[in-house]
Amino acid sequence: MTDQDAKCSPETVVLAFLGGAIGGMIAGILLAPRSGEETRRELKGYARKTEEELIEKAKEARAALDEVIERGKHFVDERRADVEAAVKAGREAMKERMEKCCD
Repeated sequence: MTDQDAKCSPETVVLAFLGGAIGGMIAGILLAPRSGEETRRELKGYARKTEEELIEKAKEARAALDEVIERGKHFVDERRADVEAAVKAGREAMKERMEKCCD
């Protein structure tokens, strides 16, 4: 008997979808009524357009990443200043306590 409760991982679903899409594209190219030259020209245009879109998305992702990094640096700097102030206050409090205790 087969296991009816088996679930596919998201990665498996994505890979299956991509595999089907690529298979469909290949079948479409091979069975297309256009000439080889027309098909190659169309594929080159599609590849160029896709490349431009990917470059644009990569630039957007890089800008977003740079922004997150800057916010992270700012956050760390603020927390560092807070910790330094707390350590300084702790030292001063300890120094006062030691002076009271030992006098």
